Amino acid sequence: MSASLGIRVDYGTTFLALLAFIVSFFGARIFTTLHPDAVLVSGGVHFHHFWYGLAMVVATGWLGIVANHPALDRVYATVFGLGGGLMGDEVGLLLTFGDYQSELTYDFFVGFVSAVVLTLLVLRFGEPLKRDLADVERGEALVHLGVVVGGLSALFFAFGFWIPGSGLALAGAAIAISGVASKRAHDPLRLQSA
Repeated sequence: MSASLGIRVDYGTTFLALLAFIVSFFGARIFTTLHPDAVLVSGGVHFHHFWYGLAMVVATGWLGIVANHPALDRVYATVFGLGGGLMGDEVGLLLTFGDYQSELTYDFFVGFVSAVVLTLLVLRFGEPLKRDLADVERGEALVHLGVVVGGLSALFFAFGFWIPGSGLALAGAAIAISGVASKRAHDPLRLQSA
């Protein structure tokens, strides 16, 4: 529970929803890989599993609003996760209007899981995270920023853009070095020993 906001987080239902999402997402991926021609067509309309997922998410969302019972909440969370996995599996198809194998599906999955995990970490460990991050000095923050900027140069190198990649790597190194210099200039132990 987040005491400052008065919000009650149920980690059990969150876990069940995320686990069901993962099972459903990979289950759909495996099934469609093994049986790519298995489709339901009625009246010339192809019913993608996105629609079943949407129905599951909408139904459990509504039921979660109108019927509050711990045992039912766990069922709702599981069905919600299953529906979300079916929808997530077809994100590439929906965004490209027909390319089921689009990389967008995998990007969505990784982004979704990452966002959920980060949100759970913030909800569960908000105060310790705030304390840990508030202790970061300017010099250390610059070192981290330099590492991120330099690390992003790998994207340019991977696609053969050597000049922008080199510029980004040098900029990252310069930022990191300025962070180290700033940290040394403000290091109280260094000043005491001088």
